[in-house]
Amino acid sequence: MISPEMLRRYPFFAFLDHAQLADVAMIAEEKEAGAGIALFAAGEPASALFLLREGNVELHYTVTDERGMEEQQDYLVGMINPSEVFGISALIRPYQYTTSALTGESSQYVEFDAVALRELCEKDLSLAAEWQRQIAEATLERLHYTRIQLLAAS
Repeated sequence: MISPEMLRRYPFFAFLDHAQLADVAMIAEEKEAGAGIALFAAGEPASALFLLREGNVELHYTVTDERGMEEQQDYLVGMINPSEVFGISALIRPYQYTTSALTGESSQYVEFDAVALRELCEKDLSLAAEWQRQIAEATLERLHYTRIQLLAAS
């Protein structure tokens, strides 16, 4: 559990009322990891949503040669900075991570249990609607960043 008031400082949670903050705080854990640590990999079940407090996290996507597994190309498709959420697949069906997340430097983050978050959304549709709006905005922003990265790579 974390402090509900700590959550209020972050845009993704700022709209929550006191009861909602308390519910979300109950399913969260503060964690830290050194540089170069994989927090999750593309294709894994999305078991958690993350809020970065300090440090940075790189989002990577690996493309495999269609003819076989021997040729792979890894692309940096996003950077997560403090105050941003990542692992948003935890709230989007089919609940499977679409990128891999690696700490770029020593990082502190909050990890939210995905199943419990989805249960909160099922009970509180206003919560679900606001988070879906914010997730859509984050997705569009990350898509824009990916396009820039692709242009730079070509």
